[in-house]
Amino acid sequence: MVYWIIGGLTALGLALAVIPNGMRFTGFFLLGIAVVWILGLLLNRWAKTSKAGKLCSRIFLVGLAAGVSILCGIEATVICRGEADNSALPVDAVIVLGAGVNGEEPSAALWTRIQAAAVYLKDHPDVPVVLSGGKGGGENISEAEAMRRALWTDNEAENTRYLLEEQSTNTAENFAYSKELLSAYGLDTETAVIAVVTNDFHCFRAHMIAQRQGLRTIDVPAELPWWWLTANYYLREAFAVVKTALFDR
Repeated sequence: MVYWIIGGLTALGLALAVIPNGMRFTGFFLLGIAVVWILGLLLNRWAKTSKAGKLCSRIFLVGLAAGVSILCGIEATVICRGEADNSALPVDAVIVLGAGVNGEEPSAALWTRIQAAAVYLKDHPDVPVVLSGGKGGGENISEAEAMRRALWTDNEAENTRYLLEEQSTNTAENFAYSKELLSAYGLDTETAVIAVVTNDFHCFRAHMIAQRQGLRTIDVPAELPWWWLTANYYLREAFAVVKTALFDR
């Protein structure tokens, strides 16, 4: 029965990792579970025949338990941050973080950010708004331009508050270049409270990166319409948080 489960995890993991469906990380994660399970079985067999095997098996189990505990703790923190409701808090500016653009059409993730921003900006009509995101592979226009087109209105006075940041290629650059734009606009970025519109799974890590750059931020989370993609991104984000904490400075 165990081998059937491992085989099923491997087959499903390979399918998700190879077939384009937005679930690639989950596919690799399932493959990783299958590998860890096989390693555990091998260590268990070794433990039955030698003291060294018992020691290695115990170290493996302790390490596995610690890793799962840390992952669950990070995941819980990320989820809690993504569910926060800060809509009533006063802010001095808004930054909308970019996501992928397919040609000239916003991706599903970017559309949800645009929609969340549109709702939020109606309640905060008098603050500057940075639309932040450069142009990457497969994108005919910048992410900032895609957001501008979607949020532009017939009210010229309303449109003047939109500031386009089209140089960034990652979240750290989003904040660095947006901070420069807001400073040039006349905002004191050292004391200002800035609302950051991004997907719910990304809120915690975005807040980490913003803090490193001296920005005081609150989250405006946008939800993806499909639970399975949300689960995939929340899972991936836990590992991204570890990478950001340990390696990105």
